[in-house]
Amino acid sequence: MRIVLIFTLFISSIGYSQITGIVIDGSSNEPIIGAKVICSDGNRAITGFDGDFTLNSKTYPVKIITSMLQYVNDTTIVEQSGKLTITLKEPLTNLETVVISAGRREQAVEEVPVSMEIIRPELIDNKGISQLDDAVDQSPGVFTMDGQVSIRGGSGFAYGAGSRVLLLWNGMPLLSGYAGDTQWNAIPMEQASQVEIMKGASSVLYGSGALNGVIALTEREPTSKPLTKLKVQSGFYDNPSRASLKWWEDGKNPNFHQFELYRGQMFKRFGYTISTTLFHNDGYRDGELTDRGRVSGTFYFRPKKFDRVKAGIGYNYQYQKTGSFLLWQSDSLAYTPQSTDTSTTLSTNLGHRLFIDPYLKFRDKNNNKHSLKTRLYYVKNAIQEDPDQSSQASVYFFDYQFQKEFNNGITLTSGITDIYNNVKSELFGDHNSNNIAAYGQYEHHIGKFDIIGGVRLEYFEMDNKRGDSDFLIKMKNDSVTLPFYPVFRSALHYEIAPFTHLRASLGQGVRYPSVAERFTQTSVGGLNIFPNANLNPETGWAAEIGFKQGVKIGDWKGMLDISGFVNEYDNMMEFTFGIYNPDSVTLTQDNIYDWIGFQAKNAEKARISGVEFSFNSLGSIGPIEIISLIGYTYMNPISLNSDSTYLSQFSDTTTNMLKYRFRHLAKADIEFNYKKFSLGFSSRYNSFMANIDKMFEVDAFGTEILPGLKEYREEYNKGNLVVDSRVAYKVNEKIRVSFIANNVLNAEYSSRPGDIQAPRNFILQLQMKF
Repeated sequence: MRIVLIFTLFISSIGYSQITGIVIDGSSNEPIIGAKVICSDGNRAITGFDGDFTLNSKTYPVKIITSMLQYVNDTTIVEQSGKLTITLKEPLTNLETVVISAGRREQAVEEVPVSMEIIRPELIDNKGISQLDDAVDQSPGVFTMDGQVSIRGGSGFAYGAGSRVLLLWNGMPLLSGYAGDTQWNAIPMEQASQVEIMKGASSVLYGSGALNGVIALTEREPTSKPLTKLKVQSGFYDNPSRASLKWWEDGKNPNFHQFELYRGQMFKRFGYTISTTLFHNDGYRDGELTDRGRVSGTFYFRPKKFDRVKAGIGYNYQYQKTGSFLLWQSDSLAYTPQSTDTSTTLSTNLGHRLFIDPYLKFRDKNNNKHSLKTRLYYVKNAIQEDPDQSSQASVYFFDYQFQKEFNNGITLTSGITDIYNNVKSELFGDHNSNNIAAYGQYEHHIGKFDIIGGVRLEYFEMDNKRGDSDFLIKMKNDSVTLPFYPVFRSALHYEIAPFTHLRASLGQGVRYPSVAERFTQTSVGGLNIFPNANLNPETGWAAEIGFKQGVKIGDWKGMLDISGFVNEYDNMMEFTFGIYNPDSVTLTQDNIYDWIGFQAKNAEKARISGVEFSFNSLGSIGPIEIISLIGYTYMNPISLNSDSTYLSQFSDTTTNMLKYRFRHLAKADIEFNYKKFSLGFSSRYNSFMANIDKMFEVDAFGTEILPGLKEYREEYNKGNLVVDSRVAYKVNEKIRVSFIANNVLNAEYSSRPGDIQAPRNFILQLQMKF
């Protein structure tokens, strides 16, 4: 009896020495999951699904510090054991930037061990940007070229096929099944909380396509307070600086219009977002008219019976009709498509874009995170003038992720992914592929250090043929071939002092050929493209060391980032000029022109090194709010290929600079807000693109692919500088009116040979929020 009494008293004393509590949001009173609770006696906890925590303190008083990203830290002095409610409040001005894509979990951007840039949705709205590639083109180190994005010179011009930059929407890739490219105008930017741009190889976490970096958008989740946003804008193109480019009649300048509406609200067990966008553009190039309409959103569920579960289904559908041409008529008629009496390079695309995203998230009784994400992504392109150029593809995506956070600062993330692709095409033929992967990442926070290591095992097959992901291990007397390709990642972050951070990272990447790169066979004007079924995957690695320094003046916070980087690529896929007749065809004077053109080949081994500076800021100095996004990138993109035949195809054979790259890239956007007035400026500069395919500059076998290009490049050889401006007036807290002028100097510039960009244009915009 005495033993039982002593045991009971002992157990009671343990119970009474505990501090139990919950952490809640100061505005909504909702529990905060994942908050860090640190006690002065060394005890630590992470709040669970109900915001609950337990600390086994034995001596009192103790000081408890509770922290959570995007909340003000709370400090509480506890005199004795018992129950506790801690309320965290959001700051009046939120200067903290939280990202998800870098580690598949929420992190402060200062602690991320790779270079990242953040584009806020306010910048996209205030500049009147209508599609995502124009938005990311505002970021330091990023350049868009005819719908293809390059980060730090990692990509050149690839005729719309393949991508070394992976686009993520809610953590899932959005590359088309047939071309492996991004449908930039189909992304519902009005739904996004922010745009995250991660630079360098990221294949460990996200797989093929992330060889050069990741662009990630996460949907803005609704709150209990309903939000409605409306944006309406109209504009027109001014006359170009060269009169010969103008194809429209006087007084009938092409115009464009956009309507955008968003609504979102969260109830106790159910929530939703919905948005719609309508867009029309006459096009500044003759025949490139665009009409598109989109509806998108998400339904959210929190089952009452399973209160640790959060489920949802996202949706997005877009229909579009777009005209486009690849080749100009001549350098003086660059806004007019190349055409003859019997043919034209102008095509009209009737396109459908659909993705449906069911997902499930839950926390188990041990506070481990489980996530199941799925997607059906369907794309169809019907070419009105030539049905034999039409294609459709369905991509089925599955990802399960497990994540465990330990009280000692360790976070383990692991998962499996499967991407199945089915293509039905008149242009490429019918094909399928399957990409299966397992991944794992270890993160350890020790004092001021963060140590990260990760690995991914990739298996890929196309048309049920293995070999693309084979990995050869050479031994002393033998070799072993694995059916999966491993990629690795390691990184280190050190907080030197408050607001001062040092980082280093090394990551590998892999990219498998797209269906378009392997099987395209087509002709556009004098440009022939030939298939290459034997195209191999490309691999690479990226290394970086960086320094980040924060500055703060009152409510204004700035972040200076300096980094040095080296990226190296093997088996780089590139369209290469040559004669590509099959063995069964004997060349003659009559048929040789049929077999001259471009083919995707593993032509390049390359290294790109450089340095990058960026400065981002947000907040107020006195009565003026200042928001900035500024950066400069120096790149040295060189070819390591010594094949004289290949190098002879460079337009400038005196240098080994990679084709379709440049050395200098500078971006700046600054906005000033004073009371009800707003004034903004932005500029973009890139140096001259010294090297392109020689065949675009010469008369090849009696055919000029781009007439006048050589003379045009000799005249316009100083690089490109584009300046935009905007002014706005906030009528009240709900209404904002803006006037936007893009390309204020009416500069004539191109992103790639033969692709002269828009002349000066003006936009009148109305934004409403209520």
